[in-house]
Amino acid sequence: MISQFRQKYYGWLSYAFASEVFVIVSLTLFLPICLEQFARDNGFLFPEKTERCSSVVSKLDADEPPGRCVVKIGWLWIDSASFSLYVFSASVLLQALTVISVGGIANHPPHRKVLLLTCAWAGALAATFFLPLSSSSPLWFLSALLAIIANVGFGTSVVAMNAYLPSLAKESPEVVEAYAEFRNAQDDDAHHTYEDELEVVDDNNVDVAEPLVHNRNREVTDNLKSRYETAFSRATSRISSFGIALGYGAGIFLLFVALIPVTMMKGTTFSLRLAISLSGIWWAVFSIPALIWLPGAQSLPAEEDAVWTDAAMGNAVPAGKWSLSKEIGAAWKRLAGMLRWSEIKKLRNTFKFLAAWFLLSDAFTMITSTAILFGKTSLNMQPSALILIGIIVPSSGILGSLFWPRLQRYYGWSNLRVLVILLVLASLIPAYGCLGFISVFHRVGFGGLTTQGEMFGLAVFFGFVLGAFNGYARAFYAELLPPGEEARWYGLFSITDKSSSFIGPLLVGLISDLTGNIRYAFFFLVVMLWAAIPVLRSVDVERGRTDAQKYKYSSSNGT
Repeated sequence: MISQFRQKYYGWLSYAFASEVFVIVSLTLFLPICLEQFARDNGFLFPEKTERCSSVVSKLDADEPPGRCVVKIGWLWIDSASFSLYVFSASVLLQALTVISVGGIANHPPHRKVLLLTCAWAGALAATFFLPLSSSSPLWFLSALLAIIANVGFGTSVVAMNAYLPSLAKESPEVVEAYAEFRNAQDDDAHHTYEDELEVVDDNNVDVAEPLVHNRNREVTDNLKSRYETAFSRATSRISSFGIALGYGAGIFLLFVALIPVTMMKGTTFSLRLAISLSGIWWAVFSIPALIWLPGAQSLPAEEDAVWTDAAMGNAVPAGKWSLSKEIGAAWKRLAGMLRWSEIKKLRNTFKFLAAWFLLSDAFTMITSTAILFGKTSLNMQPSALILIGIIVPSSGILGSLFWPRLQRYYGWSNLRVLVILLVLASLIPAYGCLGFISVFHRVGFGGLTTQGEMFGLAVFFGFVLGAFNGYARAFYAELLPPGEEARWYGLFSITDKSSSFIGPLLVGLISDLTGNIRYAFFFLVVMLWAAIPVLRSVDVERGRTDAQKYKYSSSNGT
């Protein structure tokens, strides 16, 4: 018989196992390549715009770039690589709007699971529909719509998934044990303080109560509180990191499977569509255990099902009166309320991290997609070689997600310190790409990301950093959240992520269009990463935890 915690834990891990495959196989690898290929198959060589790009590729040497390809969308001619970036930019913009709208729904226990699975299967279905859509079809541009639906579905489902994380950590055995010891010591301390009050009678027979100070008891209580907070922090990072490692393992397996048809078909558009479709099928099928094991409305106690208390607003909402349209409207009002200056001051350290995350999430995402598009368009790497890079990154990511927690325990580092170290290491990757503008590397034939071989080395390095970074960012943020409002604040976490991720691809696409060289985007990525370092270092974790524990939302009328 599986315990309630184990069942919930396995359900959560099963969705990480299902959904992370879409990120690794499609979102960061095959979707950018496939969308660029869709545009290339319908594009023309720049600057004449008379000869189709697809008609001249076979005439070129395998190591020679096929030249700049542009496609006409409406009345604009855009770079084929920029088409992929613009689609991604549009998808994350819509994703941000959707996440804002459903934040309250994800925080509503009876509907959290429904939201997660509905968005998951909508996204999986859109990914699967890539298979029948040919790039030679007059409806080829629908590939953009399918990519948008898949990305929005994934991002929205992850908000609901993340909402389970803090409660999972609190229910883990080691955290439950640490909390019980802390509460017992706290109760004993209060009891002894009360019992040991002495009545001292002065010369005028006036009773004076003088409580004895139990320094030792308070010291024990404080130590146990610190132990509980440490156990919660470690449980959160452990669960988060293991979920990412498990998802990476699934993604690597499916990449190996996809490598077979892509290699046999020599990277045709059909083989790319097949790979995306496989990730959609995987996503849908392996979400079924989450349907079975994650708690839903039927798993809630009767009193919790009858009345849901909105912890942030302080309003009791009878379950029978719950309305989707009202909840969406309320979500936008809550967001406006959460972003008022008076609320920001109450949780200043939480918002400092969100400001850093605004830059970091976009930069890490864009390193992946920019490198893939750079390898395809500037280094003329074949799809099979890009798949190998796609395998190397998550493989190295698994090692990183398992190695960094061990290193953290050995040196006693905080989550914040690990994040800063990972950030500095990650910034070296685009900085290395910027060196490619130095002519000496071209003459030597190596250095500055001028050869295909360097891409493989950087893939190992980046994966080792990325695998740990995602887990630590999510775990660190969990330490700064008000209790009972996890879904809403993870929604803001995702909104911050998606807001910046809308800007990044748009700017990189414009850089590529204006310069004709996507390498210039590496400068933009370096600036984003370095700008986040002082913001992240300014976060006071202890103060942030205390503020989150005391936080109470104040409505605009002051109630």
